[in-house]
Amino acid sequence: MTIVGGGLAGSEAAWQCALRGVPVRLYEMRPRRPTAVHRTGDLAELVCSNSFKSVELASSHGLLKEELRRLGSLILECAEASRLPAGAALAVDRELFARLVTGRLERHPLIEIVREEVTRIPDGSPVIIAAGPLCSDPLAAEIARFAGEENLAFYDAISPIVEADSIDMGVAFRASRYGKGEGSDYLNCPMTREEYEAFHDALVTAEEAEVHDFDRGLLFEGCLPVEELARRGRDTLRFGPLKPVGLVDPRTGRRPWAVVQLRQDNLAATHYSLVGFQTRLRWGEQKRVFRMIPALERAEFVKLGMIHRNTYVNAPRILRETFEARARRGLFFAGQISGVEGYTESTASGLLAGLGAAALVLGGEPPALDPVTALGALGRYVSRAEPKGYQPTNISWGLLPPLDHPPRGRRERRRALAERALAALDAFRSGCKLLFEHVPAPASPTGTPETGDGAAGGRR
Repeated sequence: MTIVGGGLAGSEAAWQCALRGVPVRLYEMRPRRPTAVHRTGDLAELVCSNSFKSVELASSHGLLKEELRRLGSLILECAEASRLPAGAALAVDRELFARLVTGRLERHPLIEIVREEVTRIPDGSPVIIAAGPLCSDPLAAEIARFAGEENLAFYDAISPIVEADSIDMGVAFRASRYGKGEGSDYLNCPMTREEYEAFHDALVTAEEAEVHDFDRGLLFEGCLPVEELARRGRDTLRFGPLKPVGLVDPRTGRRPWAVVQLRQDNLAATHYSLVGFQTRLRWGEQKRVFRMIPALERAEFVKLGMIHRNTYVNAPRILRETFEARARRGLFFAGQISGVEGYTESTASGLLAGLGAAALVLGGEPPALDPVTALGALGRYVSRAEPKGYQPTNISWGLLPPLDHPPRGRRERRRALAERALAALDAFRSGCKLLFEHVPAPASPTGTPETGDGAAGGRR
């Protein structure tokens, strides 16, 4: 089978097919043809945050990770192997992570990696288009023709990264909100009210970079630039990415007015990214404004933020819940171009497309998972959401069907939703002999679903 694109979704799809004895030809145009944001030719390179979000089963992101683990996800396995301290989040050393994924795929005897640009949808069946939201213009135009309409688009932004030794550790302090994770997984830059308000005023008046054909209405709500959030109100950031709850400044013994958190970005702990600071400010303005943050007055920037265009198809009009195209048997779309948002969600779509393509080769039908699972709910959303004004989505509890007899407490309800989902997923795996009979079950994690330790991505 043929896969176009070696990002998270394409890499996961290739692995799922190869596990089931299906030979794969995986096309990736990098490094022969670079993109505006990628730096290497490695597969599954992360270009935005280095975080896959929460690992706790009390969150929908944690549930989705546990489902991926139980179905043998390569991406999740490599993420766990390259994990960095990040409280309840699964953050990775992005370079190590991409090398691990690339090495596993290169060594598999059934996977051929072809470093060429694909400019049209390949003939034959099955085919998975996982070209990513930054696919080349010729392929994007081909996809638009296939869909019968122009691709939708939104603009995504990337956070800056600073050198660790340029952070003033006399001001910054180590802590996680409410002591989660190891209790000291983040560097925190506390702000007084005066410092915060001066920073806010500078942020909302700073000069933005020009983007060709930019339309403010196409910004994606799940990844808004920090300056866009700031314009929504003076305290929006304090109740968003700069919220100080669960943190105490050891210098004062009190909760700060606001806190900018820095997350470790590589295993050597030499780089830290500004959490929630995706931006489209001009690079000179970024240095000026972000150096107003206490502890970052002398910050040296390894990477500055930028905005780039992401394209995606109107999934409800062209995709089934298996991520197979309605108009062409054996053609699948996966990753952000398929109408999902987020690293884990892109991985999930790749896994589902890979299972569907493998099923066709093996003489079966692409499986549609029960929507009580996070995987099934994601497939149902992309295939049945309202097409008008469609935007990619992250996984959320709201996508899952409600419980018949829900417990009263929110945490208890979420635990019940997770238990129902994992029971349905295990039943699917046991009953689908075509895809799982000869595939070994993944190793059990250290923790249990009830605690969220290991089961949703903890250390093993």
